[in-house]
Amino acid sequence: QVQLVESGGGLVQAGRSLRLSCAASGSIFSDNVMGWYRQAPGKKRELVASITVSGTTDYLDIVKGRFTITRDNAKNTVHLQMNSLEAEDTAVYYCNIQHRYLDGYNYWGQGTQVTVSS
Repeated sequence: QVQLVESGGGLVQAGRSLRLSCAASGSIFSDNVMGWYRQAPGKKRELVASITVSGTTDYLDIVKGRFTITRDNAKNTVHLQMNSLEAEDTAVYYCNIQHRYLDGYNYWGQGTQVTVSS
């Protein structure tokens, strides 16, 4: 089992920044991918950004250049720096950890609300 605890959400004005953090504990396997997903009301959950243990990143097209994902492998933490926030970024953001090869290794945090006012 893996536990994921998120922090850093909140209410912010458009154009401002927020930093989300997620700490993982429990059975942390190597070859994992940590990421941030989001789900807005009435919409499907979507991948915002992911990062492998080696630092390879992937981003949703509409956040490229605004969001940056980083991780600290020693501390099992992942962060999402969100700049130039837009109202369309309003959603619940979920931290996720998956194994690259084990389908059953897939855990979620409880989510943190990000609200961007225009």
